Amino acid sequence: MQRHWLFDLDDTLHHAGAQVFPLITLRMTSYIMQHLQVDENEAHRLRKLYWRRYGATLGGLVRHHRIDADHFLRSTHDMAELLPLIDSSNQLPQLLSRLPGRKWVFSNGPQHYVEAMIEHLRIGHLFEEVFGIERFGHPKPRVAAFRRVLRQSGIAAERCIMVEDSAANLRTARQLGMRTVWVSQQKRKPCWVDYRIGSLSQLPRLAFSDGAAV
Repeated sequence: MQRHWLFDLDDTLHHAGAQVFPLITLRMTSYIMQHLQVDENEAHRLRKLYWRRYGATLGGLVRHHRIDADHFLRSTHDMAELLPLIDSSNQLPQLLSRLPGRKWVFSNGPQHYVEAMIEHLRIGHLFEEVFGIERFGHPKPRVAAFRRVLRQSGIAAERCIMVEDSAANLRTARQLGMRTVWVSQQKRKPCWVDYRIGSLSQLPRLAFSDGAAV
């Protein structure tokens, strides 16, 4: 049976934590300050509150302040700023090409951001499709987001392997019947994670069965 791979983007296919996330956070805070006319402390509070409550800061801004989603995402994810921070001299193209099966990207990032990132990383040609937040609405780990991506890609959850750095997102994946790979340096893995790997270089060595989750 052919495998279907769903890959997260940030901190899975590339390391976003060191420089990319702090810059995006800074841009979000500045945007909230400017468009809601609040000071920096209040902007920080709202950004974190909406992220916890809705899974994404944007959710609260749209719901409570009628912020234009596309304008927010493009203002806070300026690729001219972000792409120079990403090292594209990696072995990802060779590594992913060795994985048998079809591949998709499933990210909470904006569509333009996801598309630009995978092209910058030289792996765009290896994926059938990429899904940014605009394409599934509700952010991961909500079940609705997973169901929408599965429906749009035309694949069954039972045939998918989800590769993620977020244990919470993998919990939803397992509930739907996917096999799960957690990219993490933590020693202990939750019961809903099939494999924990320290880096993607370990993926080709994982022994997946052709049937249900291992």
